[in-house]
Formats: sequence, C-alpha cells, structure tokens
Amino acid sequence: MVHPHVENSPSHYKVGYPPRRNLATEFTDTLKETFFSDDPLHPYKDQPRSRKVVLVLHLCIPQDIGYAKLANLEPQYGLYSSFVPPLIYAVMGSSRDIAIGPVAVVSLLLGTLLKNEIDPVKDKEVYLRLAFTATFFAGITQAALGFFRLGFLIEFLSHAAIVGFMAGAAITIALQQLKGFLGIKNFTQKTDIVSVLQSVWGSAHHGWNWQTVLIGTAFLAFLLFAKYIGKKKKNLFWISAIAPLISVVVATFFVYITRADKDGVQIVKHIQRGINPSSVHKIYFNGPLALKGLKIGVIAGMVGLTEAIAIGRTFAGMKDYQLDGNKEMVALGTMNVFGSMTSCYVTTGSFSRSAVNYMAGCQTTISNIVMSLIVLLTLEVITPLFKYTPNAILSSIIISAVIGLIDYQAAILIWKIDKLDFIACMGAFFGVIFRSVEIGLLIAVAISFAKILLQVTRPRTALLGNLPRTTLYRNIEQYPEATRVPGMLIVRVDSAIYFSNSNYIKERTLRWLRDEEELLKSNNQPKIEHLIIEMSPVIDIDTSGIHALEDLYKSLQKRNIQLILANPGPVVMEKLQSSKFNELIGQDNIFLTVGDAVMTIAPKALDEV
Repeated sequence: MVHPHVENSPSHYKVGYPPRRNLATEFTDTLKETFFSDDPLHPYKDQPRSRKVVLVLHLCIPQDIGYAKLANLEPQYGLYSSFVPPLIYAVMGSSRDIAIGPVAVVSLLLGTLLKNEIDPVKDKEVYLRLAFTATFFAGITQAALGFFRLGFLIEFLSHAAIVGFMAGAAITIALQQLKGFLGIKNFTQKTDIVSVLQSVWGSAHHGWNWQTVLIGTAFLAFLLFAKYIGKKKKNLFWISAIAPLISVVVATFFVYITRADKDGVQIVKHIQRGINPSSVHKIYFNGPLALKGLKIGVIAGMVGLTEAIAIGRTFAGMKDYQLDGNKEMVALGTMNVFGSMTSCYVTTGSFSRSAVNYMAGCQTTISNIVMSLIVLLTLEVITPLFKYTPNAILSSIIISAVIGLIDYQAAILIWKIDKLDFIACMGAFFGVIFRSVEIGLLIAVAISFAKILLQVTRPRTALLGNLPRTTLYRNIEQYPEATRVPGMLIVRVDSAIYFSNSNYIKERTLRWLRDEEELLKSNNQPKIEHLIIEMSPVIDIDTSGIHALEDLYKSLQKRNIQLILANPGPVVMEKLQSSKFNELIGQDNIFLTVGDAVMTIAPKALDEV
C-alpha cells in the first residue's frame, strides 16, 4: 500500500517481548519441533486401494543378475536381494511407488569398497561374508537414523552434489561393463576412466571377441531404441520395460543354438537354484573384519538412503502425498538387516523399476510383493534357463539403464542458478570418474559442507533505501530507484547472528559505514548520525552475537552515531532483554519497522530525498 510519506506519523506500536516460558516446556517443544512431524499418521489416511499391479519380471530379473556382477557377487545374490527386502518394505514402507531391489550405484560402490579390502577371486568366501557384514551395518545405520529422527543428516548432501555423483557413477559403471561388452578377459581392477580406457585399448588387438562385440552392440542399440520409444510415447512405456527380457531371451537362444560360448563368448554358466539360504552365521559381529564391514556399510547405507529418499520424494510430489522420511529410513534399514541374514546385499529404491510402477498405475506397495513372488518363481524354476545368457547382454542392459543417471539438463540449470552448486556438482563428477566412487562421494560431501560453512560464516548484508512515495525500504542493488535517507545508514542482516558469523557481521557493517562516510565526505554531504539495523531476517542470536552488537555500539558511540534496531523477532528480543542490551542502547531505539524509526528520528529527512 502506498502512503504519502510527509503525512505519515510513526506507528503507536512498539516491539513486544515474548512471555516468559518454562525451561522444561521450551526444551520439550524445541525437541518436538526439530525431530517429530506434526501428524505422522496423516499420509496413511484415506489411501486408495491398489488398482493396477505390474509384473516386473521383464525388468528386475536381468538387472538383478547384472547388478550382482557390479558388486563382484554371483548372479543369484542379485535375485536373493529382490526377494526378501521387497517383502519387508511392503509391510513397513510409506512410499506407494518405490520398487525395492539392487541398484547400479550402490552395487558399484559396495563392490569397489569391498574389493579394496578383500580380493573377490582369491578370498571369495571372506569377500562374501564381508558383503553380508556391510549390508548388516548399512541396515543398522539406516534404521538408527530413522529411529532417532536424524534423517536431516542426509540433507547435507546437496542436490547438485548428487547430480554430479550420479553422473560420474553412471559413466564409471558403463566403463566397467566394457569387460563383458567386448569380451575382455584380463581387465583392470581399478574404476577410474584412465585405467579403464588403458585396459580397453591395451587389449584391442588380441583381447576383444568379435561375436561378443556384435551381440553387445546389437542389443544395446535395441535397448536404447526401445527406451526412446517409451519416452516419446508414454502409453508405450511397456516397450522399454519389456526390452531387457526380450534381449535376454533372444541372446540366450542365439548363443545356445550356435554354441557361441565355444568361440569365446562369455556366458553366465550357472545360477544357484533355490530360495535365499540363511547367512546369519556368515556375518562378522566382532574383530577387524567387522570394523571394515561397519565402515563400508555406513557409506553404502547412506548413499542407498539418499537415493531412496530422493526417488520417494519425486514420486510423492508427482502424486501429491507426503512421504514420512523417518519411517522410510526405518523400513529400509530393517529390510537390509534382515536381508543380510538371508544372503542379500545392500538394496534400496530403484528409479527404473519405480518408474515402471508409476507408468503402470500402481497405487500401493503391493507391486513389491508381486515382484518378490516372481523372483521366487525364478529362483525355484527358471534359473537353469539363464545358463547360456551371454555376459554381453547383461552389460548392455546395465549400460542402457545407467545412461538415464546422466542428467546434463540438471547440470546446466545448476550452472545458471548457483555457481557454487555447479562446483560441487563438477567436483563430485570428476572425483568419481578420475579417482574412484568413494573419492567422488567424499568430494561431494566435502564441497556441500564447505558451502554450508561459507553461507553460515559469510551471511549476506544489504544497504536499504526508501522507495519514493512509500514507507518501504528495500535493497538499493535490487531496487536502483530506492534512495538513501540523509544522515542515516540502513543495513539489513540476512541471517541469524551466531558465534560463527558475528564478527563478520560487525566488521561488514562498519565497512558499509566507512565506505558511506567516505562517499558523503567526497560529495560534501551531511555525516551519518544514525545506523539502523533491519533485523527481521535475524531469527536467532547467541551470546557471541550480542557481544558483537555491544562492540558495534561502542564503536558507533566513539563516532557519535546512534545504533537503532528495527523489527527484532521474539527470540532475539528475549535474549536482548536477558543480556540487558536493550537497556544499553535504550528502549526508545528499538522500533517496529524501519519506517517507524525514520519517521520518529527524522520526520523531515525524507523531504530531502
């Protein structure tokens, strides 16, 4: 609303103090506000029954076998991991759309971390036991985060860092598949792009198998074309979903009738038949290997959790319902704990399977139960049929699946919005492809934390000016028409004032003052007599912040400049009163708005603007 400033009079309202609160009540309310949702049962009221169930045999079986190879495990462990965990999630999970199973990024991360500790070929049994141990501790980590309402910790991994990490991991996964795609027998154990490309080109003259290359190239082209059709026409999504199964069936039949395996085409050979055997006795609960499993499990569990929550929120937003993050963590953790005891490795929400569920119209988690039953049927009956499945087709399926993890459009958008976010994105990306998955993850976390620290320790401040013919005061950089008020400097602090930034805010304010005085002096204009600090964005202040304000007040007194506060919030006012800072500067120097302060102190100052 626009008011003629000359006729305005100061508001008769004054800044109020909040009522005194019982310390125990305040502490309890703070905990409740921080950790507990207002209505945890609300997302589950009036949920519709399932209207449509999709059978994901065509997608999950080939992926399960391929992803197990990423983790350096035998194919059946991928199938095991799609049998027990989805059943547990169906009972405990809150997302209607997440499909549970092994995923490429977590499989590669787990395989890389495990391989750094144990050779999967020489010490096969120890490697397998360490995998189960890591899965157990991954589940414990996830469940603990949810149980103690600490899910906000995963928010420290920024969206930009996740985009870069996922893209780097996708390229790394695709490069790792060149071993099966090209039929190379002697392949590097490293995951960085330089080592992989050296290994590929080094074996180009004698290590590639032309039949394998033909199979891989032909079916990769088919899978990518099917995916393209599915994206162009949403009602044909089933084409891209069923393409992996068609590829496996056709490629397996081709290898069987031509006996191409005798000409060097590598095949799956054997998948153990039967449902999950118990693995409780294989988990290391103490000793050095237990500690290694704990370290690996925490990392894999956090990455799996981040991916699942991101997927769950994506689909919840599309369907307009709320996802209980803490319940999700408990569900994911519980399924991995039970999974570790039933020969499963770390599982989480799969984006590709979840997308198929969404496109098929699934409304509840019953699709996870159906998938488990299909996997059960596969384990009991169908596994012998995969004997002649060529590794090249599994590599093609994985490559086509992970290509979608490279979101270059998101990276471009990040560049346009925030350059620091783009640095985090690229840091994670290059860390993964040039070093390793864990180094890339570490870089992503480090840059995300660095950005938080930078924003906390260097908050924004702004000079405010009066918008002509109004009582509004806005940032003079954002609003060039806003004019400075003669004899006054108006500064807005856009952050809480804590020990980490209080000195910076004080020094930045004094720097504003110094620069303004130099400008006024050079133009022969009146000196500044009042410094007004707009405090509406200041949601809190600690003892260091109050001490900084006291130092600022003393510095201003030496220059004969009066400190004025405008619109401090209830928490800030309570602390200013407890510290008696309000008495130091005078209660009459604390105003409800900047406009009130200006009109009270110098009602005719705006006439000079």
